[in-house]
Amino acid sequence: MTADVQTGTVPTAIVPTGIPETLPGVSVPSESRLGPTGRPMPVFDEPGPVPPHDGARILAVCNQKGGVGKTTTTINLGASLAEYGRRVLLVDVDPQGALSVGLGINPNTLDLTVHDLLISSGDVIDPHEAVLKTHVEGLDLLPSNIDLSAAEVQLVNEVGREHSLARALRPLLKEYDYILIDCQPSLGLLTVNALTAADGVVIPLECEYFALRGVALLIQTIDKVRDRLNPRLEVAGIVATMHDGRTLHGRQVLERVVEAFPEHVFHTVISRTVRFPETTAAGEPITSYAANSTGANAYRALARELIARRPGR
Repeated sequence: MTADVQTGTVPTAIVPTGIPETLPGVSVPSESRLGPTGRPMPVFDEPGPVPPHDGARILAVCNQKGGVGKTTTTINLGASLAEYGRRVLLVDVDPQGALSVGLGINPNTLDLTVHDLLISSGDVIDPHEAVLKTHVEGLDLLPSNIDLSAAEVQLVNEVGREHSLARALRPLLKEYDYILIDCQPSLGLLTVNALTAADGVVIPLECEYFALRGVALLIQTIDKVRDRLNPRLEVAGIVATMHDGRTLHGRQVLERVVEAFPEHVFHTVISRTVRFPETTAAGEPITSYAANSTGANAYRALARELIARRPGR
């Protein structure tokens, strides 16, 4: 599937798609009540207790374009899932360590990071030793720092190098309901490791023209990983971020992505707000920094929608 992002007229009709109203905790109102994506906006009830399961659902938060909200989405989606009683592990697979910094961790003071787990492949280091507790109950972190930038070179001659992260995470699977992997803005070996370990991919998409152009390439990469390395990999959803409904351009991009990938786009849209940069400086999720803000409520809605799409979690 590819997106038509050539210059031209914006489609006037958006195909209503999304969550069947037969799912528990989901009701779909009439088409007169449309959400920001131009589709009927389902109502997602607060999820109940977690059903029994065999292990965590692993989601890679991925987009090869930088600055689209990957880290912000990983932190705040993870914190929102934890609010709903889910045990969540965040994994930082970006050498810049933005996920760790965004949770108030100083990357330069870390003794063990994702880098150590990848290089040892779980044979020497117990991954539990690298897990850090955050100040959000139910939310843990596997941190990273600049050391991870050497991992691609160090892994290049390893047998099964694309499965290194999956092997490292294996001992942790039964202790969590969700594992969210924050990927670096590239499609290199670290990102391929994340996709190989994952059950699904959450794609944050900035509502901007050049961000839209890269989604088709990312979908092709996901298809290749599914075909060659990880047959269970799926697109969990595309989430529109940094949306400004006041601008024609923002509305056009959102309409185009729904037209190109109708079955993948989340109904929940994350709008621009000054609160997100403030939370980064504060080192905490928006759900605790500004609990009643529009941004916090948007990520809670995204968490409810994510759970509703797979009620088993």
